[in-house]
Amino acid sequence: MKFKLHTTFETLAPLAEPWNNLLNTSFINAPFLRYEYLSIWWETRGGGEWPAEATLAVITAHDDEKLTGIAPLFLTTNRDGQPVLMLLGSIEISDYLDLIVPLQDHESFVSGLMDWLESEATGSIYPLLWKALDWYNLPENSPTLSEIKTGAAKRNWDYVEEVYQPSPFIPLPGDFEIYLNGIDKKQRHEIRRKIRRAEESGRGVRWYIVTDGTKLEAEMDEFITLMAHDPDKAAFLTENMRLQMKKSARAAFDIGCLQLAFLEVDGQKACAYYNFDYDNKIWVYNSGLDRSFMELSVGWVLLGYLLEWANNHKRTEFDFLRGDEDYKYKFGGQPRHVMRVKVSRP
Repeated sequence: MKFKLHTTFETLAPLAEPWNNLLNTSFINAPFLRYEYLSIWWETRGGGEWPAEATLAVITAHDDEKLTGIAPLFLTTNRDGQPVLMLLGSIEISDYLDLIVPLQDHESFVSGLMDWLESEATGSIYPLLWKALDWYNLPENSPTLSEIKTGAAKRNWDYVEEVYQPSPFIPLPGDFEIYLNGIDKKQRHEIRRKIRRAEESGRGVRWYIVTDGTKLEAEMDEFITLMAHDPDKAAFLTENMRLQMKKSARAAFDIGCLQLAFLEVDGQKACAYYNFDYDNKIWVYNSGLDRSFMELSVGWVLLGYLLEWANNHKRTEFDFLRGDEDYKYKFGGQPRHVMRVKVSRP
């Protein structure tokens, strides 16, 4: 297994298809790890989360000419003021991150990667010597955690692991009524009541998923407008972040995994969800709503429709991604977490 460092996406471009093919065989096949998503993330530095002077440091492994593993990393100064290697996508807008390698090659890849990172040759490559690996949003059951811990102990490096955030999900049975019958009785009745009230309101309630690519830019503008009704999200939506969201939405649409859904009331957009429909799962990425329609519980209603759609289309999971908002558990969300691991060398 030979390792190679990439400091620009120009050298990675020929590997775009093998990158995505490898991801399809990896422990976690998340939309945030696809080549398209991470190349856009790097272009905008996570919508402005990281400074332009951060250094790309993607490390690929090859057996002969075959791509066998990817460590999608970059070198920056972390929140603690240390020069660190972080996972591309860190921290705020990419809910699941990890190494990209098939499970059967995972142990050998991590061992080889840590040997490579430790080697004297590595020190001369970077403008700043890295002092730590500071990796966020690793799934709690990722083999990367135990393998990095083993590698750190072997080298007498400090290893710290902590729960970073909850990431609740709903396993789907493939039938909406069975799903409803599996959640709390009170919440089941509340979901049905709110959907029925909206449909019987006489206000022309309808919902749809965007399928026309020529309208995507305008629809994303409408989505961002709905997001901005929330003061916290309005502050989050800098010009750079808006660019990140629009470009990643276009990339997802082009590969067929964008689920941009709107609920209209009286012909006006009242609520929207920006999801990924990927790997037979729904990944609930962001949402926005116009609070002047709150009396119709538009957020709950659209979420109910999306869960019905996901069951009818035999998706296996409805992943709420990071955050512990109450509604996720009211809809039957089960606990799951993403982790932060930090490995520091002397």
